[in-house]
Amino acid sequence: MFAKRREDFPTLRAENPPAYLDNACMTLRPDKVISAVDDYYRVNPSCGGRSVHRYATRVSRQVTSCRQKTAKLVNAPLTDEIIFTRNATHSLNQVAHGLSWQKGDIVLTSDREHNSNLVPWLQLEKEQGIDHRVVKSNDDNTFDLEAFEAACADAGSRLRLVSLAHVGNLDGVAIPLKEATKIAKDHGALVCSDGAQSAPHMNVDVQDLGIDFMAFSLHKMLGPSGMGGLWGRMDLLKDMRSIQSGGSTVENTTYDSLTWAKPPAKFEGGLANYAGIIGTNAAIEYLSEMDMAEIHEKETSLNKVMSSIIQDVDGVSIIGPRDASLRGGICSVLLDNIDSHDVAILLDEAAGVMVRSGMHCVHSWFNEHQIKNGSVRASVYFYNTEEEVRLFAETLVEAVDVLG
Repeated sequence: MFAKRREDFPTLRAENPPAYLDNACMTLRPDKVISAVDDYYRVNPSCGGRSVHRYATRVSRQVTSCRQKTAKLVNAPLTDEIIFTRNATHSLNQVAHGLSWQKGDIVLTSDREHNSNLVPWLQLEKEQGIDHRVVKSNDDNTFDLEAFEAACADAGSRLRLVSLAHVGNLDGVAIPLKEATKIAKDHGALVCSDGAQSAPHMNVDVQDLGIDFMAFSLHKMLGPSGMGGLWGRMDLLKDMRSIQSGGSTVENTTYDSLTWAKPPAKFEGGLANYAGIIGTNAAIEYLSEMDMAEIHEKETSLNKVMSSIIQDVDGVSIIGPRDASLRGGICSVLLDNIDSHDVAILLDEAAGVMVRSGMHCVHSWFNEHQIKNGSVRASVYFYNTEEEVRLFAETLVEAVDVLG
């Protein structure tokens, strides 16, 4: 099934295509998505939700369709709980700066958070006096549920919110989010999750998880760049401030007053990325044709292959658990005394393997562990093959032998 789907991607149909293993950053796009974006500009390049002519009406219907499909994908109770944003970063900032805070309110995160789920809390700590605290992971980067529960208890009545990455972009490790949410709720906290690395790769059910907010990046889910999403409980969204107020966010204004629109319009100020939303509509349709559990299983099987080749090589270590099945589709490799960018360039130029190198916007983790060279991160998706991950792993081993 997955082999046939490779034919849907123009970059993979090219003669001698590169092995694209940078999917945790951004996925490739199938013909269906590219055609949808092209169709918007060629057939009905207009503004939805405002004008009433035929172009605009078609766009408005497509926006509604995309919102409905996205809500269904994550099992949101209400379609209008889905907000379109620029990316997961924008979504997390909407939560951080949309809620009201009192000095001393405590926010808990893990020690493996992407800057998108760290910097907003550090900013609020500096500007509004919240108390941001970090819960350390186990030595193998798995989530320490006991330490988390102790941190919640220690925060006491001041615990306001817990914000955790569902799956880490550093290492692919998933946390027991449902269990962590129950603990946080028992201590009276709201729960926000960064789902950028989970929504594209596994079944995500926001109702079953019991969380209050989830941010995700649609450009990591076959969608166009510049597209993200935020799900939030309607009772919370109604009282949140918009960080992008203006056109479409209000029902009416006078010179000295305004009436806010209801969510999601309240948070989607200004002219929307209609091409991106229409492309996302096609992307969600495409993803919905597949079984997310099978996608996760395929990615894990590929990770086992590349990890088995790399993990016992001198001068090389993989971030996270030794068991590749606990790291989803991400294999992030530390190299002794070798610059990660040098290896990434070599992989691309010598073998046509595209990976991510550096600190992956998780500078805090690398700094805490005094790692200056970052890591080489290979991340797979359903269209990748065993041949591609073997090429990555075997070329990496050769590079270490030459450069080490």
